[in-house]
Amino acid sequence: MLVGRWVVVVPVKDARRGKSRLADVLEPGARAALVRAMALDTVDAVLAAPRVARVVVVTADPEVTAAAGALRRVRVLPEPAAGAADPPGGWHALNRAVAAGVAAARAEAPTAHAGVLLGDLPGLDPAELDAVLGDAEAHPLAVLPDADGTGTTLLTAAPGAGVEPRFGGGSAAAHAAAGHVVLDVPAGSALRHDVDVPADLAALAARGVEGRTGALLRRLAPLPLD
Repeated sequence: MLVGRWVVVVPVKDARRGKSRLADVLEPGARAALVRAMALDTVDAVLAAPRVARVVVVTADPEVTAAAGALRRVRVLPEPAAGAADPPGGWHALNRAVAAGVAAARAEAPTAHAGVLLGDLPGLDPAELDAVLGDAEAHPLAVLPDADGTGTTLLTAAPGAGVEPRFGGGSAAAHAAAGHVVLDVPAGSALRHDVDVPADLAALAARGVEGRTGALLRRLAPLPLD
């Protein structure tokens, strides 16, 4: 029986292919380690939010699969392969992963709210996430833009509401156009600060973070972020 009211999907790109836009400041092994550290820190924070009953991780990364699969209340799904007519990789792969995760969440808990949270939100506060999920419960569909206001970090749907993920360039506006109400969360919230480019990593290092991500950044310091 579910204790919380939410099943949250966390898509995680294969770390061996992730965060290519950080290539100027991190070598491939460090980038892969960062992807894994951020993903697992994000999953830990989501599990600590009282409203969350289960987490569905969708990934092709073997290390994330093993580590997340060992956690209670976590189900791990393989990243869906592209169909014959589907474009490979990129945002198309993310949207396929999100759709598969939401379908699994709906099958497992049809009366629960479904959320999609990106797996690169280190420093996420479980209490803040819980409060935002509570606000989202007032809407059939909701979206939280990233700090720049263009991307999406959180997508939510009430029980029975369909979700058509539109991650990619301008996804916040695309999700809003599809009927998702924009949630009112301060731009400084860790919920809105995903890590994609060197400026994001510099802001994260300046802000400070604990967990696996903080330990990794301390091992990698100093980073060439100037």
